[in-house]
Amino acid sequence: MGAKNMVIAGDYLNKGVMKFGVTAQINTSLKESLVLNKATVDSYEVVTEEHSKSASSGVARGLVGGVLLGPVGLLAGGISAKNKGAYTVAIAFKDGKRSLAEIDEKIYKALVASMF
Repeated sequence: MGAKNMVIAGDYLNKGVMKFGVTAQINTSLKESLVLNKATVDSYEVVTEEHSKSASSGVARGLVGGVLLGPVGLLAGGISAKNKGAYTVAIAFKDGKRSLAEIDEKIYKALVASMF
C-alpha cells in the first residue's frame, strides 16, 4: 500500500502533496500550490509510532499534543511494513500553520533536499 501523498491532519487537510520538478508542493487550489522549502517551512520531522506514543520531540510534541493528532493519532504510526516507502511528516510553517502529511519517498527526498 503506497503513500496517500496528501495532508492528513491540520492546516491544508485533504490537500494533495506532489513533487514538481525538484520541489515538493501542497496543492492549495486548482491553480495554486505552496512550495515546501526554507522560505515557507520552519521545520519538519518524520513522525514515527514512537513519536506519536511518547511525543518527545519538538514538532511532534506540538502536533501530537494539539488538535492535529487527537482523532488521527493512529494514522501517525509512520512507517510500517505495509506502508514501506511512506513517510508521515509533521510540517511547521513559518506563518504558524501546521500540517501532518503522508508522502512517498520521492516527495520526501524533494522536501529534504529543499530544506538543506
